[in-house]
Amino acid sequence: MENHNSEGTLFIVATPVGNLEDITFRAVRTLKEVDLIAAEDTRHSKKLLLHYDIETKLISCHEHNEADKTPGIINHLKNGLNIALISDAGTPTISDPGYKLVTSAAKEGITVIPIPGCNAAIAGLSVAGLPTDSFLFLGFLPKKKQKLQPTL
Repeated sequence: MENHNSEGTLFIVATPVGNLEDITFRAVRTLKEVDLIAAEDTRHSKKLLLHYDIETKLISCHEHNEADKTPGIINHLKNGLNIALISDAGTPTISDPGYKLVTSAAKEGITVIPIPGCNAAIAGLSVAGLPTDSFLFLGFLPKKKQKLQPTL
């Protein structure tokens, strides 16, 4: 992975949302070429990495440790490491961890590059028989009826 500046790049890599084959060639190449992968759940991500013979070192970065892990990841990026952020399924930061890391990287002037892929919301919409020219994505809806009603 070519790096033209002294700082590394943070790649936000979309992962499959159910079928391991729903990943892009670019995502697989990126995961093989980066120096480090920050994963929501390393146990879950190992299945994907094993399937594609990806041997890149994994560290955890999930909603319970993201605030603590972010400074170290930013430090690695500033020292020239290229790092991929992945979630268990889908795109990091979209109803998944990663917001704090991406925000910190942007504040530090670190290059952040999205590696798009499978999207459950779009896939579902494409077969729902609903108009697709305009829709609203709200992420995970509240579980309690009291909070759900105003949202709907």
